[in-house]
Amino acid sequence: MRSLLTVSAAAALLFLTGTVPAVADEGDGADRTFTIEDPRITESSGLAASRIHPGVYWTHNDSDDGPYVYAVDSRTGKTVATITMKGVGEPRDVEAISLGPDGNLYVGDIGDNLDGSWDHVWIYRFPEPKRLADTTVQATQFDVTYADGARNAEALMVHPVTGRVYIASKNEDGGGLYEGPQKLTTGGDNVFRRVGEVPWVTDGAFSPDGRNLVLRSYFSARGYAFEKGRLGEDRAVSVPLQGQSESVTYTADGSAMMFGSEGERSEVVRVEVEGGSRTPSTGGGGGTSSGDGEDDGDARNGTVTGGAVAVVVIVLALLAAKRRRG
Repeated sequence: MRSLLTVSAAAALLFLTGTVPAVADEGDGADRTFTIEDPRITESSGLAASRIHPGVYWTHNDSDDGPYVYAVDSRTGKTVATITMKGVGEPRDVEAISLGPDGNLYVGDIGDNLDGSWDHVWIYRFPEPKRLADTTVQATQFDVTYADGARNAEALMVHPVTGRVYIASKNEDGGGLYEGPQKLTTGGDNVFRRVGEVPWVTDGAFSPDGRNLVLRSYFSARGYAFEKGRLGEDRAVSVPLQGQSESVTYTADGSAMMFGSEGERSEVVRVEVEGGSRTPSTGGGGGTSSGDGEDDGDARNGTVTGGAVAVVVIVLALLAAKRRRG
């Protein structure tokens, strides 16, 4: 979920800039830019590309929905399966979804809008269904705590090679990348330890070979080299301008990234991976690719540019002035 200042800034940004053209759609059939048509999905907060159902993306609502995960076909934008998780408690603030190399979907009930009011959060895990149909699955629930205290988070990524789970915390002044234990276990806390510093993050995804990690926020994204569980050199990544930017994943072949947003009939926008080649799926997690959509400085339709950043600065200044007058 977003702070009032963030939501207001995003809304004002769209008002000032008008309708933003989507990034060029170069997909063929599946994996094109698409609109989520299901009226039940109004707060799509995470995305994961299916590895066994081409062109299908798993998503979920942010909060106040229940233990549900939806499979959406990118060809039509229609929901082709609704999964109900049993064996878990009442979801509180579901923010992320990722697919692991073990074939399991990992759902992150990791949000904490009061920035540390809950002493633990949860991860739910269940096998990706082999058949697309409405069904109820038995999920495993894992308790999660942080070694340095409770915090808010919206990004959960499963490494596509090691299967290790990572969480990026969300903070307007910068957050942290947290590494989970080598294997999640039930019956006790799974302690996540800070291993890196990251900007304000709303979602993330690993490349299929595990060598790159992309983290997005409301107005930007960065790609990081990732080696031996640690962040390396970082670079800007092109992103579309969206009203409530919440999610990112990769096409299963790694040729493009898919950026999602909250809202009714929200759009999932395809952005080609620049300088990258199509990579066979390795069963990796979190929606994966072999490279990042590196920003080469060109002005491209629908992506964040210097002008857009300037608009954001103006919007925030107007909001600050309004707050002082109030």
